[in-house]
Amino acid sequence: MSLQRWLKAVLASSLAASVLTGCGKKELPEDAVIIDSMAEYGCNTINVYNAGEYISDDAVPLFEQLFTATVNYDVFDSNEMMYTKLLGGNRYDILVPSDYMIERLMKEEMLQPLDKSVITNYSNVDPSVLEMVKVFDPDLQYAAPYFYGTVGMVYNNQVISEEEIKEKGWDILHDPKYAGRVYAYDSQRDMFMIAFKALGYSMNTDDPTEIENAYQWLLEMNELVKPAYVTDEVIDGMANGEMDIAIMYSGDAAYVISENYDMSYIEPKQGTNQWSDSMVISKNSACPALANQFINFMMDNDNAMENSEFVGYTSPNTEVRDYLAGEEGDFFENSAYLPRSGYEKDEVFRFNEKLTKQLNELYTKVKMSIS
Repeated sequence: MSLQRWLKAVLASSLAASVLTGCGKKELPEDAVIIDSMAEYGCNTINVYNAGEYISDDAVPLFEQLFTATVNYDVFDSNEMMYTKLLGGNRYDILVPSDYMIERLMKEEMLQPLDKSVITNYSNVDPSVLEMVKVFDPDLQYAAPYFYGTVGMVYNNQVISEEEIKEKGWDILHDPKYAGRVYAYDSQRDMFMIAFKALGYSMNTDDPTEIENAYQWLLEMNELVKPAYVTDEVIDGMANGEMDIAIMYSGDAAYVISENYDMSYIEPKQGTNQWSDSMVISKNSACPALANQFINFMMDNDNAMENSEFVGYTSPNTEVRDYLAGEEGDFFENSAYLPRSGYEKDEVFRFNEKLTKQLNELYTKVKMSIS
């Protein structure tokens, strides 16, 4: 989910607005309460594992100052890479995976419950986001929402009318007049989701006939529009207007739209993936007390504001999201920052190991079919 993020000249809170010192750390407000983590919790170091370019520059240094702690921060390219590292014995206190991966970690008993007596800022989360989380964490025991969004299409509104793309939805990816003008997102999960939705199926289907039909739909898409399969290159590509249509995550789309007003975002009528990433604590965390404090810190209004401004993805914090999408916010009238909610055809991915393996095999054939 990496972006070429933009730095902010004016920060959103009393903490965020403080002056940077010569060593690159912010000066703490006079009323800041400093906690000695070693004395308070018996440990002062946590290991955080997050997606690349998915946190503001100031969050970790500020937390380290407030809690006299050390945060060892590492990044992963995908949920699957994160999972492989865990199986390999790497030890982390906090992980920031996606919904379906959290479901897997829960089923395999690799997480521990959050301490809600410490994470008081959990109350800042919008109820509609909590409903998404309840799909895989019914009792809201393990997942603290970090960012959320949808998968949709960014399109050049000077080439494609809003009426046309609304009418066709995902089926526009079968229109030969856009041949050579489409970025597909190089992910079997996302591309099969699109095919399932275009055909009117659940994106979590394991019906063999529906899977075969989705496979054929993708092969036909390759033949008709000859898409370029990309990942992070899609961001600069669409910001520079290199293609007319691109499959994108809403947070990346929000950045593109802020850079190029010829671009718009749509969540197709056939439905899409409504995703969320959350902070969780590993079962083998060496310092769970400090890990819970880090999660609460990140969910604080001021810190959530700066984080969402910097990263560009939608905050689950109601106050932050509404401000940034409002007239004074950075994402006012940005069609990608406010994801669609409550639409009956949108779904959350569920963990299904057998289905994932099957789709991986078929997706390899889809990629090989590009001529």
